[in-house]
Amino acid sequence: MIASPTAFILGLVLGASAQPLVDFQVSQPPVVPTGARTCDVQILQHNFDSFGNPAVIQYTPPTACGTPGSWAAVTLNYTGTSNGTQFDRLSAISFHNVEIWRTSTPEPTTAGIIWTACRQDVTKFIPLFAQPGTLILDLDNIVDPNQGLTGEYLITLTATFFASDRAHPAAKTADVIIPLSNLSPTRQNYVSVPPALNVTVDFPRNAVKAFVEIQASGNGNEEFWYFNTANEFLGDLPDGASFPNGPLREVRLLVDGQVAGAVLPWAIFFTGAIDPLVPIVSYPALDLVTYSIDLTPFIPVLTDGKDHIVSIDVISAEDDHAIDQNWFVSGNIQVFVDRSSKPTTGRIISYNAEPFPVTTTTGTAGDNGDVNVTVSGTRSLSVVSEIKAGSGATTLVKWSQNLSFTNTQSFLDDTLIQLVRQRSTGTSRSTHNGATVVSDVFDFPVDVDFVVAVDSTGQNVVAETVIVDHTFSRTLLPNPLVVQSTIHSHQRGNGSLFSVPGGRSGNGTNVNEFSFADVQGHTFTRQVASTNNNITSDRVGGTLAPRTPFKFVPQRPATLVPSAGLRAPGSLRRQTRFGA
Repeated sequence: MIASPTAFILGLVLGASAQPLVDFQVSQPPVVPTGARTCDVQILQHNFDSFGNPAVIQYTPPTACGTPGSWAAVTLNYTGTSNGTQFDRLSAISFHNVEIWRTSTPEPTTAGIIWTACRQDVTKFIPLFAQPGTLILDLDNIVDPNQGLTGEYLITLTATFFASDRAHPAAKTADVIIPLSNLSPTRQNYVSVPPALNVTVDFPRNAVKAFVEIQASGNGNEEFWYFNTANEFLGDLPDGASFPNGPLREVRLLVDGQVAGAVLPWAIFFTGAIDPLVPIVSYPALDLVTYSIDLTPFIPVLTDGKDHIVSIDVISAEDDHAIDQNWFVSGNIQVFVDRSSKPTTGRIISYNAEPFPVTTTTGTAGDNGDVNVTVSGTRSLSVVSEIKAGSGATTLVKWSQNLSFTNTQSFLDDTLIQLVRQRSTGTSRSTHNGATVVSDVFDFPVDVDFVVAVDSTGQNVVAETVIVDHTFSRTLLPNPLVVQSTIHSHQRGNGSLFSVPGGRSGNGTNVNEFSFADVQGHTFTRQVASTNNNITSDRVGGTLAPRTPFKFVPQRPATLVPSAGLRAPGSLRRQTRFGA
């Protein structure tokens, strides 16, 4: 996403731009039917100026583009405007108690911002859109001029329905969608973890396939979880230099307390994260990634007519597996049923998985105060089951995961320098009678360098510099409803913030290279570079590229205004985000 000045602190650092900035996320357009008749419906428009006040509307399915549920596709468009000074805010859309989209906001300038989150393909949720129900759009915001927080967020949510016909058949969908949420009728449906999210599920007894989609993002003291230091070495650091409980985070899916799948989450850099002067924010700050697990091997258990508890939790590599507050998690189960109403039977032939990943923590604390810590972990899981449908069909299901994580942190020069080198890799795969149904192969390297300069007294910060280099590389087949695709996003940015007479100043540059391709031949590429708030180059290609080139309005250079000064030295707690 190309962001306006991206952190709260820039409301103090930068003067008003000549006109509102246009923000967007660097990602592929959705693959939707070409030439199909479409109908646009505004779902809601709401001004978010307070905390705990979501927009709650009663949705009625439209009929202008055919019988509800017969559509070829459905997409959502989330558009926002704001001006003033404000933090980035998490936002989520829940529908029939299923979280269908998690996003976040850019941070406004006094001249204002306009952004459109990448249009989201929600075709897999057509069974929900086919029925009347409650839709909740949550965006907790705090407007308090006494705190310097003046930015309100005006959000418009629009749905586009694609009519089906002979050339554009109705989309294939799951038969039942089961929410994994708090089931609230009036509040956001994600749950703060810890403790775990536990849901008692009423599973269709004739289910033959089931796939879980997980939403999970670190927030609060866990927003920058990859900077947290192993407890073993916290005592070697100055107070406040790091949060505890280490950098490894595993999101687990459990059935009756037994691990059914695991996730090594991607490190989301929200628009106010790390460095306010890096203008191109990480993929996908406006369209948070989800994670897929094949639950089919557990169908012989889930279809026995008894209550079962499906849980989502988040753990660390510490001895007690504790994490800080908080992760927001939710999920849904997409269930496919047999044509027969007879109960599905079968058996779990083999199960090999430990409750927790295998982890190691090593490090050194030098006499000069330098501290180096490495946390590593691996996870292996394998389940083989036989599924016998009431109609007589038998399916042999194999589900396996092999995940690997390593994070090395270096605190140097009395913690004025902090380096993070992290890498998460993994392969998850399931086959049904030998055919691949779910596949997820990913590689998530993240490198961050922080350098703080102090004056001759050693007490006052005069400059801060950050370099971020991270890559999202993933080939994903999440379930039988979609095709396999590959996304590669590489971003390198750097920014510096300086203390000068009367306030502070800064600069930042960034390069984002993005590519998308699926097995049906759809492609999209984009390479964007920026300096401070200005796009310096932008190249777009591929079969999904828009016919009309993107247009940008050059921004006036930043001007200096008074501010409170830089953060005190010796505290590189990254959760402060340059004092924001």
